[in-house]
Amino acid sequence: MKLLLIEDHQDIANIIFDFFEIKGYTLDYANNGLQGYELAKQHHYDLIVLDVMLPRMDGYMVCQQLRKDGIDTPILMLTARDTREDTLEGFATGADDYLIKPFDLEILEARITALTRRRKGNTAAQILQFGDLFLNLKTHIATRENTKISLNPTQFTILKLMLLRAPNILKKQEVMNTLWGDDEPENNVLRSHIYQLRTQIDKGFSHSYIKTIPKVGYQLIKQIKEDNQK
Repeated sequence: MKLLLIEDHQDIANIIFDFFEIKGYTLDYANNGLQGYELAKQHHYDLIVLDVMLPRMDGYMVCQQLRKDGIDTPILMLTARDTREDTLEGFATGADDYLIKPFDLEILEARITALTRRRKGNTAAQILQFGDLFLNLKTHIATRENTKISLNPTQFTILKLMLLRAPNILKKQEVMNTLWGDDEPENNVLRSHIYQLRTQIDKGFSHSYIKTIPKVGYQLIKQIKEDNQK
């Protein structure tokens, strides 16, 4: 399990590192909120342990901004502030759990285990996958090689249909019926959406996924770049 610890108190950070590394966890560390925010955006973590009182960007702001960015990694907040209002503010910004300092390390581990187990139980219904391409049905964000790809509503719907059918062919008429019903636009409108989606999903990666089956529809397969399907 990979954790991100965002904590400016070095002694507390060292204690947490020592405890969890012995248990076999992998940890990344940030000693200020801005650095922690950047790490959380750039890398995948199973859980984020986030202190509230941080330099450069406090924990509430880090949590709130990550949620705005569509990052739904579980967040466990640590704080010495134990008022009811502090706890409610933590949950309001998007935290999944809240632990008051000083805390027992085994309790912290139990909370982490519970949060990650709950996430794994929900993930199957929220994530569609084909190869290294993932689509989060909750956030509408696609991911390839840890690169997050924001999609507009039409792109999301098309990619979702493709993933649900993969590796079988998704018929063009099904896409048009889903997007526009009986009010179908000209055919080149759909072609434009497919082109934009292909640019988002395939451009810059070692191979392409989206293939056009002429006069039939679309298919997700692993294909070399020379195919240049349009």
